[in-house]
Amino acid sequence: MSKVRVLVGTRKGAFILAADGARRNWSVSGPFFGGWEIFHMKGSPADPDRLYASQSTGWFGQVMQRSDDGGQNWTTVGNDFPYEGIPGTHQWYDGTPHPWEFKRIWHLEPSLIDPDTVYAGAEDAALFRSTDGGTSWQELAGLRRHGTGASWMPGAGGMCLHSIVLDPGNEKRMFIAISAAGAFRSDDGGGTWKAINKGLRSAHIPDPDAETGHCVHHIAMHPSRPNTLFMQKHWDVMRSDDSGETWHEVSGNLPTDFGFVIDVHAHEPETLYVVPIKSDQEHYPLDGALKVYRSRSSGDWEPLTRGLPQRDCYVNVLRDAMAVDCLEECGVYFGTTGGQVYASSDGGENWTAIVRDLPAILSVEVQTLP
Repeated sequence: MSKVRVLVGTRKGAFILAADGARRNWSVSGPFFGGWEIFHMKGSPADPDRLYASQSTGWFGQVMQRSDDGGQNWTTVGNDFPYEGIPGTHQWYDGTPHPWEFKRIWHLEPSLIDPDTVYAGAEDAALFRSTDGGTSWQELAGLRRHGTGASWMPGAGGMCLHSIVLDPGNEKRMFIAISAAGAFRSDDGGGTWKAINKGLRSAHIPDPDAETGHCVHHIAMHPSRPNTLFMQKHWDVMRSDDSGETWHEVSGNLPTDFGFVIDVHAHEPETLYVVPIKSDQEHYPLDGALKVYRSRSSGDWEPLTRGLPQRDCYVNVLRDAMAVDCLEECGVYFGTTGGQVYASSDGGENWTAIVRDLPAILSVEVQTLP
């Protein structure tokens, strides 16, 4: 029977939740890196035992971690990319006499085919790649040198590169999103980039045809249809069917179209999940009722509430805090800033808190194991 491993990054360490294919009884391991901020942790699709984690604090800086045994043991990697070989300095070389300083790594995206290749999205916005399991890193500097770079501005959470989506049918194509610059696509492995924000509308941008400046919160893709992208924007849920060339709104009947997370059902490329929150000022569910919304037709949304708190709930679900497994009955998972991880083993019909009282959850990723 298949197994499921849920990787959870929190404000104060990382946790690994594991269950068999029935997904009823869960074991909890951790905290790993207790007391440290684990912004993101993700496993390699090419090797289920290879995990990567972004570990940081404002005091000690950024550290990269790698596990080769499914998270039982960890090794600090990348000691040669910070300035003078000192991990945690927040400095990576950018080809100039002085290293360029950044704040943290928001997102790690392992290659679909090579466990030693992994991409890292930074704040302030930049993209890095390692081809030796995180030992050394190189910036894909074409992104930061994009002609619009000087006009990029940070969102409320910083100018973070938080989404990296790899095209499973074209190893040279990738998509990234930056808050608050917008979405970009590379067709040459990260050498050059094109802004892909046509059709996005943002109240604070007076020019409706502005190439950049939109606050994208997350982008998602179903691997069977890599030309179709979905986006949760600062306001609006959006869809593109031409690899980001144009976007149109699919917010439909959502009670509010503000949120951070969006994901796609493992086997149904038209089925989306979002978690609306009240507003850009009030980062909690409407009326204190936690609801996941599901759409099977790009705009017709239904609330999924069975097992979720429907009163006095004022948590948030952050942009990397939802994931799906690949079992025949698709499982959906999300974590909250209140420290709960909710799971549904039936596509969202019923929910269970598989763990409670963790530190505030920053990211949730899922591995489906043989």
